[in-house]
Amino acid sequence: MKKLLLLTWYENNNYGTSLQASSLSSIICNPQITGLISKSTEKFECDILRHHPERQEQKSKIGKIVKVFQPKNYLMKYSQIKDFCIKRAKQKSFEIRSLAFEEFTNRNLTFSSSVNAQTEVELRRVSEKYDIIMSGSDQVWNPEALDPTYLLQWVPVGKKKVSYGSSLSVTKIPEKYYDIYRKSLSSFDAISIRDVQCREQLSQIIKRDVYTVVDPVVLLGRSALLQRQKNIELGNKPYIFCYFLGNNPPHREFAEKLKKETGCKIVALTHLDEFVKSDEGYADETPYNIDPADFLNLIRNAEYVCTDSFHCSVFSILYKKEFYTFRRYNRNTRQSTNSRLDTLFKITGIEGRLLAGDEKIVDCLNIKTDFDEAHKKLAGVRQQSYEYLKVALQDEGSTDL
Repeated sequence: MKKLLLLTWYENNNYGTSLQASSLSSIICNPQITGLISKSTEKFECDILRHHPERQEQKSKIGKIVKVFQPKNYLMKYSQIKDFCIKRAKQKSFEIRSLAFEEFTNRNLTFSSSVNAQTEVELRRVSEKYDIIMSGSDQVWNPEALDPTYLLQWVPVGKKKVSYGSSLSVTKIPEKYYDIYRKSLSSFDAISIRDVQCREQLSQIIKRDVYTVVDPVVLLGRSALLQRQKNIELGNKPYIFCYFLGNNPPHREFAEKLKKETGCKIVALTHLDEFVKSDEGYADETPYNIDPADFLNLIRNAEYVCTDSFHCSVFSILYKKEFYTFRRYNRNTRQSTNSRLDTLFKITGIEGRLLAGDEKIVDCLNIKTDFDEAHKKLAGVRQQSYEYLKVALQDEGSTDL
């Protein structure tokens, strides 16, 4: 059996990140799990590269912490020091959630080795025993959080390299990144991304065909997801499930208004890796011992879902939930990842559920969505995405889809 090395994001206690990684590796190992094929097809042994990405956003956070604790900034940075102390107080909750993620990872992911591969020499050494090197999915090609490792320039010449759903998460690629994308991606055997908006631009930059595919959790399908979830006892009272990654008070305020209008309690997974003031006090329950399988269950059993997360929006659609998605960033901000949401709603044809946060609750409750029609549209792009993956992994390396 051939072996495939997958380079993807899989940690940081992020539910979508963890579930896309486990979904893609499962599909590669057993394509029939998708339900898209009835006969056996080639399977691979799939290992995930154990690697800690060096992202620009992480460096900037470290810089902010150092700056706060410079003596001359103590008075003017009092609020930030207070936030830091509150975060320290949440350390136990952070450890509980981290352990839940670690246990899920150990059950569902297989790694290339027990140690991290960071340098080019280490990466090349790990790659020797694999037939194919794959980059994707998630935001591994996001120019604002780019680790060149995921561009696979280090892969030895002659070794097959492909991508699946490697997201740039921008509507337009900044010109300063043209060279690195051109040099790195031109030698790929097959390239696919998640972002409809920048597909044509990337294709022009690297002078190659670039395909768009669905996220691995969509490719995996609703039936397979149902097998992964667990059951959590949250009482009999209906609830609004909230999962926000951004720090936007109007989004939490919307959930509170929804609670008042519907009588549902609020169950929220709050930030633990940084202090978010608007997370404090708006939820009735904030469970911590929640792994990605529990996360799926929380969405499936909710009456309503409020989120600014791409993956939480995807799961809400797959489970046919009454959900409201908010833009985490303004459209024109550099770090905006709204393009993923734009692509999702365009593919499914769902309208009215991408909000700013100041909408009237009554109007939102009257939004009607034909989820069966949305699922039909997803079925078509799922099949196309699987066909891309099947051809991309063939010996010939042809991507004449």
